[in-house]
Amino acid sequence: MLKQDVAQAVIAEALKTGGDFAEIFLEDRQNNNISMLSGRVESVNSRRLHGAGVRVFSGFQGVYVYTNDTSMNGLLDCAKRAASAIEGKAFYAPKDLVWTDVPNIHFIQESPDAVKSARKVAKMKEAQAVLNNEQEIVQGSISYMDSVQRVWIANSEGLFTTDTRVYTRMSVAAIASNGTENQTGSTSPGGMQGFEIFNARIDPEAMAKEAARQARTMLHAPMCPAGIMPVVIDNGFGGVIFHEACGHSLEATAVAVGNSEMCGKLGQKVAADCVTAIDDGTIPNEWGSLNIDDEGTPTTRLVLIENGILKNYMIDKLNARRMNMPITGSGRRQGYMFAPTSRMRNTYIAAGNDDNDEIIASMGDGLYAKKMGGGSVEPTTGKFNFAVGEGYLVKDGKIAHPVRGASLIGRGSEILLKIDRVGKDMQMAQGMCGSISGSIPTNVGQPMIRVSEMTVGGR
Repeated sequence: MLKQDVAQAVIAEALKTGGDFAEIFLEDRQNNNISMLSGRVESVNSRRLHGAGVRVFSGFQGVYVYTNDTSMNGLLDCAKRAASAIEGKAFYAPKDLVWTDVPNIHFIQESPDAVKSARKVAKMKEAQAVLNNEQEIVQGSISYMDSVQRVWIANSEGLFTTDTRVYTRMSVAAIASNGTENQTGSTSPGGMQGFEIFNARIDPEAMAKEAARQARTMLHAPMCPAGIMPVVIDNGFGGVIFHEACGHSLEATAVAVGNSEMCGKLGQKVAADCVTAIDDGTIPNEWGSLNIDDEGTPTTRLVLIENGILKNYMIDKLNARRMNMPITGSGRRQGYMFAPTSRMRNTYIAAGNDDNDEIIASMGDGLYAKKMGGGSVEPTTGKFNFAVGEGYLVKDGKIAHPVRGASLIGRGSEILLKIDRVGKDMQMAQGMCGSISGSIPTNVGQPMIRVSEMTVGGR
């Protein structure tokens, strides 16, 4: 843990060369991971991460130094190294630290670090037992992870606080084969919850059946034709397109330095009238939620786009200075080895008013992307390319048959304006998001949406 008197001394040391803000972030984390292949446990790993970082600002300049020596001498040395990179014009005395209690909105019933590995493996075996009886499934890959992260944050503005984040997740992948080719299906639910997640959110048997269904469906699907056509993207992980193609463009990490297509567009129309997009860290026990961000700021519910109008960016402390705008509780980092920056939390397109069946029935000929896969995006331009994990060809408003090998190609800002239908059933899905502050848990989400015209890659 971080003692208050130690934190006060470290912050004072960090400001000695004229920095105008200093912060210390200390982390103690226990990670547990289990992997299973075709019913055999391949690995059981437990890892403890422990260390701290000191950050100093001078105007728009930020310096970050980290260490795994969290003794007082180790932390003071870390602060000296950070301060040595700053050449300030005046000395800023830090405020006295005042303890701040963090209201906890994520209640944990059974901390996973107190659960024996045998119980975790038993849950994995439940999924494997289902895969063993699924036709055409030749291999199953199952993984389990949990993490308990405790953080202490103090800064020269007088903040001194702590928080605990608990995560649990399980993934099931199934491989279907006809003897000459293979297809994979997968599902990976999780949450900011303890082992009690298996009482409600995670059903290993249902996960295995869904992964097997996806794999088997794609195994017998013909290749998707290429062209420009209407595209319906289903709820849940379909939200990865907004996350990647638009969400990153709304992070101050890109906006503050002019590397976003959304720069200077606050108050302007950037999406269709039916689109409202939100980044919300306050949803209890969700994968991307927090009590406080990694700068100690209470988490928020932030409306990014409202009825097509850009309302807010996601902003951390350093970029708030550069943009002359308030922070939004969006400062996040993978751990103590990374300086925080603005990042998404639970980012989704809000529910609309359209009926799912009508959305498809009125689209004519096109593609129904039931599940999205991986992809890439360039935040500066918003151009993206995403694989469709499970897709269906639509003929005259009716789902005709599954197709594989489809990809969605476009530019985020253009796609937002072409959304003409938004369904009523918003769902979220879990993922890990990478950026300059490391890999962090984030939720993506949306109801079913329709894009009136989109480039579909195929054959």
